[in-house]
Amino acid sequence: MKIAAFVKSAALVTAVALIPATTAGMAQVDGRAGPEFAKLFATYQRIKASYVEKVDDEVLIRGAIDGMLSSLDPHSAYLDGSDLQRLETTIDGNYSGLGLSVVMDDGAVKIVSPFRGSPADEAGIKAGDYITHLDGKLIYGGSLDDAVSQMRGPRGTSIQLTIFRPGRDEPFEVDVTRGVIELEPVTHELASGNIGVITVNEFSRDVGSDVLTAWNDIKREASGRVGGLVLDLRSNPGGSLDEAIALSDLFLDKGRIVSQRGRARGETLLYDAETVFRGDIARDIPIIVLIDAGSASASEIVAGALQDHRRALVMGERSFGKGSVQTLLPLGRDAALKLTTARYYTPAGHSVQEGGIKPDISIPQLSDPDLAKRSKYVTRESDLRGHLVNELGIKDEALETDKIEDPRFKLTASELEERGVEDFQLHYALETLRRTTVSSVALRD
Repeated sequence: MKIAAFVKSAALVTAVALIPATTAGMAQVDGRAGPEFAKLFATYQRIKASYVEKVDDEVLIRGAIDGMLSSLDPHSAYLDGSDLQRLETTIDGNYSGLGLSVVMDDGAVKIVSPFRGSPADEAGIKAGDYITHLDGKLIYGGSLDDAVSQMRGPRGTSIQLTIFRPGRDEPFEVDVTRGVIELEPVTHELASGNIGVITVNEFSRDVGSDVLTAWNDIKREASGRVGGLVLDLRSNPGGSLDEAIALSDLFLDKGRIVSQRGRARGETLLYDAETVFRGDIARDIPIIVLIDAGSASASEIVAGALQDHRRALVMGERSFGKGSVQTLLPLGRDAALKLTTARYYTPAGHSVQEGGIKPDISIPQLSDPDLAKRSKYVTRESDLRGHLVNELGIKDEALETDKIEDPRFKLTASELEERGVEDFQLHYALETLRRTTVSSVALRD
């Protein structure tokens, strides 16, 4: 059953009006802008004069702006009032809601990833799920901002989500209790064998310094020298570019971290490691970076930088593939455009757009009981309607390789559970580092 079939009764409405500040001013701009603008202005006039009900200019203005931006790419949007506040609180990592990173995909609200430890994550919601109804109300064809606004609310209140999960025949309903999303952007633990695990859940403020603190804590907790480090970026939807650079800089001595190139001269920027201040804090210690289809944007910057400099081995699944940079362009005091202004590139000059970061070693998440079904329908940036196309023209077949069953991994989720393995990808990374550490000790001896 396809999502479109499930919501086929919904009506899709696209706003295409462009609204003038004043009629006289619009006529002057029209003369300079050409015949296409004249069509839009004529449409505005016809709506104002002939629509069955009186329409406020504010409605038409917002519809025009949303219509223009929806024709560009999935990440450009107009933000005002509460929408702008939601973006700011998300960056701060503190708000009341469900803990989901979502995008609009062809009229449907699609989950990029649930934040680990959030109410949505604990309720079993997964990356790639679609939300079709909120409290029984159809949201297909509506705006993403409106859906997000409905999902947020006071702590302790509940909302019912109707979920369509690719691979399942029928939608199902999940009740989620809202909570205060004060996600710990960074958590850490010391696994057996003196292997450190640092999990980065999002790139909100101070993530770079939080990772440095976590690393210092791991060194204090270890009995002797730390043998390896797992940097877990799975289901991390991204966030601040500055924090992605700060985190990458912790593990690089020198060289390019990321570059961005835009059409405007000011949007072409280069970011290098600041070797004067720190250098590699984990020098000579092997690092594995874990990624999956929910690792996007800032996560891909870090994974790409450490991979290209051969500072870390990247494991897991191909990442989401969001290789674009969004800039907030103020429109007055309480509104802004979130506009895609540049693409970013890894140190080797590879664009992450569409293709994402391909792991050095592909490891399926065998602990997921829905893996077999979900892997056939996994969706990423390349599947979003209106996404930017990679300049190299990546073929679809190259993006589908991770959906092919890997004959090396035959264990089922239930078999792993019997062996006490709750997270196969992390288990595989830890075992790899333990073997590496043992081999290093043997060579030194």
